[in-house]
Amino acid sequence: MDKQLDKNVLRRRIAWRIAREMKDGHIVNLGIGLPTLVANEVDKEIELLLQAENGLLGIDSLAEGEHIDPDLVNAGGQYITAVTGSCCFNSADSFAIIRGGHVDITVLGALQVDEKGNLANWIIPGKMVPGMGGAMDLVVGAKKVIIAMEHTAKGKPKLLRDCTLPLTAVAQVDMIVTEMGVFTITPKGMEITEIAPEFTLEEVQAATEATLIVPETLKVMQTPDAPAAA
Repeated sequence: MDKQLDKNVLRRRIAWRIAREMKDGHIVNLGIGLPTLVANEVDKEIELLLQAENGLLGIDSLAEGEHIDPDLVNAGGQYITAVTGSCCFNSADSFAIIRGGHVDITVLGALQVDEKGNLANWIIPGKMVPGMGGAMDLVVGAKKVIIAMEHTAKGKPKLLRDCTLPLTAVAQVDMIVTEMGVFTITPKGMEITEIAPEFTLEEVQAATEATLIVPETLKVMQTPDAPAAA
């Protein structure tokens, strides 16, 4: 990919676009890393509850300065704030919410996603990791699975025909949002539904191993600095 976006611009673009998927009444789980930024981008007029799998329902934005409470963190250990009426509970209750199908959307990062909706996001063979965490439960328990990630890793595609890393789950991904566009998994494969304004379709396909299905009408991806674009 020849065109490089500033890292902060890139990450905020992905988080902001995913936040547009949130609706009134949703319960949403945010995974560690880039997905946590979604909390800062949710429209304040939308009434929803953000869940942290370590035992909190009612996350607000990330905390800074005097708003930091050492006892209030998300699943990634970042300091957070909480909305009025939020509640804390133990891990068993948290996963009962997840496994019980009460989470409307989960937003997770990924190492690889393929055109069948398979997800690999927990280990690169040979590297030390603490474990899969809650991802395995989240992708099968949530009603909608959205992946937030950069389109490539060191220039190599992350949207593949078939995942090559150990899988977290099979055929569970619904949507992927990268700096280059928005992609959905369909029975026929991976479809690009929105394209970022800086890129051509040829450039996106060149950075993608999976063969993209292109709809008759391809929308321009909305971005924070140009929300009216469509």
